[in-house]
Amino acid sequence: MNLSLTEVLALTGGKVLNSAPEISISGVATLAEASPSEIAFLGNEKYFKDFLATKAGVVLVPPALPEYPEGVIFIEVENPSLAFNAMVEHFMKAANDFVPGIAATAVVDPSAQLNADKVRVGHGAIIEAGVCIGDGSDIGAGCFIGKSAIIGKNCKLYPRVVVRERCILGNKVVIQPGAVIGSDGFGFLLNNETGRYETVDQVGIVEIGDCVDIGANTTIDRARFGRTIIGEGTKIDNLVQIGHNVTIGKHTVIVSQSGIAGSTHIGDYVTVAAQVGIAGHITIGDKAVLAARTGVMSSLEGGQVYWGAPAAPYKDAAKQYAAIRKLPDAMKEVIALKKQAEEIKKLIDQAMAEQA
Repeated sequence: MNLSLTEVLALTGGKVLNSAPEISISGVATLAEASPSEIAFLGNEKYFKDFLATKAGVVLVPPALPEYPEGVIFIEVENPSLAFNAMVEHFMKAANDFVPGIAATAVVDPSAQLNADKVRVGHGAIIEAGVCIGDGSDIGAGCFIGKSAIIGKNCKLYPRVVVRERCILGNKVVIQPGAVIGSDGFGFLLNNETGRYETVDQVGIVEIGDCVDIGANTTIDRARFGRTIIGEGTKIDNLVQIGHNVTIGKHTVIVSQSGIAGSTHIGDYVTVAAQVGIAGHITIGDKAVLAARTGVMSSLEGGQVYWGAPAAPYKDAAKQYAAIRKLPDAMKEVIALKKQAEEIKKLIDQAMAEQA
């Protein structure tokens, strides 16, 4: 697991800024918590004080800092956060206890296609008929993989993940505990004759692209017909709800507690911040940014930042919010002016009465 300085440089693509004795790096940590055998990074100026006081053995830094602490090896990189992630990946892989095989308590249908020498299936997992699982994939304890579902290569499903029938996962998909892929969409029609809601069959699937990450207890509904699509490289946080027939493009980020109603299309490289609500049957353009708690009622063009409910360009929404915050004081001024106007009117009426 330990890395020499030469190996750290190879992984990060950086260059050493100061004279560096040979060192062995055993792990990663924050600037404030790192020990002399660990590596940290400075990726935000807010942590510059922690940087100056760090006890880390090595720190990944951006170019041209104004000051450096003593007793630390500095490796300059263009993007310290990204370079640090390479270090994290190394130590995670080194600590990974992946051992292929099928646990004794797992239930795997004989028709399922998987190589027991290259796939791990944890205790209590259920793999139904016709399932296909790619080499290197890790199915955690208590997972359920429904009939004819397809799991690509090198996927990681943490415990209690559900992938329902016929859904498709690409390669290197990571799904955190409790997530449900392919639950029925919220489809009901009111029968005017009976006065009851009747269930609309949901016969489509969910298709997830390569390198998608899905957070804990997130739910992605299967399409009513056709596909609910999550594009390559998209990252979805915990507790997100994605409705039926939604299409999400490549490398989009969706943060916790956001909800997307059915048949909405979200483009590539979109950012959906926390607790955003998006109505159904609309389109969000590429590289749009939806700030926290934005309520999207209609389609939005790409390449802009939006905020508020209903969503508006950020500058306009900020002005509206500032104006609303001033409203109580403005009301006091209006009431005071109204009172003055009434007093002036009384004086005028009195003067006119005296002249008469």
